[in-house]
Amino acid sequence: MFQGLSNFANLMKQARDIHGRAAEMKDRLARLRVEGSAGGGMVVVEASGDQRLLACQIDPDLFASGDRELVEDLLISAVNQALDRAREATAAELQELAGGFPLPGLADALSNLGLGGNGDH
Repeated sequence: MFQGLSNFANLMKQARDIHGRAAEMKDRLARLRVEGSAGGGMVVVEASGDQRLLACQIDPDLFASGDRELVEDLLISAVNQALDRAREATAAELQELAGGFPLPGLADALSNLGLGGNGDH
């Protein structure tokens, strides 16, 4: 009977530890910053590790060209590059959290969370 209580207490401690690590990871990802660029740096965007766009810089000369489609294409390319880098950084952070041990199914898990690459760039 006491063995069962001890096992339950250990499970509860593990659950608290996992919850704490998950909260720490969420904070780390929110602080993580990556950039994506396109057009030789004419468009630069910044994203966080939690997949949020934080900044966008577009060279004024690009607007002066009047080529709206080019601006749109470069923006999409820069955003996709930044989000790809954020996904890569997220995977690296998760690996670090796991102590460097390979996490089977990590790519699938990230994909299911909307954090995996899909090749549509």
